[in-house]
Amino acid sequence: MAKQSDTPDPSSSARGAAESTRNSASSATSGLNLANHFLIAMPNMLDPIFGGAVVYMCEHNQDGALGVIINKPTDMMMPTLFERIDLSLEIDAGQMADKPVMFGGPVQVERGFVLHAPFGEFSSMMKVSDDIVLTTSKDVLETVASSGAPPHLLVTLGCAGWGAGQLEEEITRNGWLTVPADPAVIFDMPVEERFAAALKLLGIDPMMLTGEAGHA
Repeated sequence: MAKQSDTPDPSSSARGAAESTRNSASSATSGLNLANHFLIAMPNMLDPIFGGAVVYMCEHNQDGALGVIINKPTDMMMPTLFERIDLSLEIDAGQMADKPVMFGGPVQVERGFVLHAPFGEFSSMMKVSDDIVLTTSKDVLETVASSGAPPHLLVTLGCAGWGAGQLEEEITRNGWLTVPADPAVIFDMPVEERFAAALKLLGIDPMMLTGEAGHA
């Protein structure tokens, strides 16, 4: 029998969150849908792309899943992106000068993926929630160039994708924690604070998350 103690196990909340995630993943065949959730990489995720990542999930169904990493900036800033796609900023570029373009994932890295608050109608857009839309057509950036960015806007190059059942398998191997997304983490938090902020949605202090957390 385990010895009882009044001192809480530092990783107990992480283990509980991971166990809950595993239980959810086991029900994938009954319609698990992680769209509008964050995937938070566990410390044992040593993949150079996804280690330390927070992924905002845009689509998840029986055929697979798609999301974008929200906390890995490239060295490209938004005004440079507009120059490279031959769009002239007709507005003051200062409002976007300090906004980095994010690395969204290893799939279609030459393509832009734009998370934004609902505004306007664009050629290729998908409503993820009442607060967030994913647009992949250039016309959204044309509108931003001429009229200004909406309060909530994040641009990534590339995305993250999983085939049928692949994400569920990674979750059951304790690769990811999951939690319903908060738009403030995506749009309002400094990039370097997003990982900790996503964990705090689960009630987890990042300092207490160890590589063994999540294992029974």
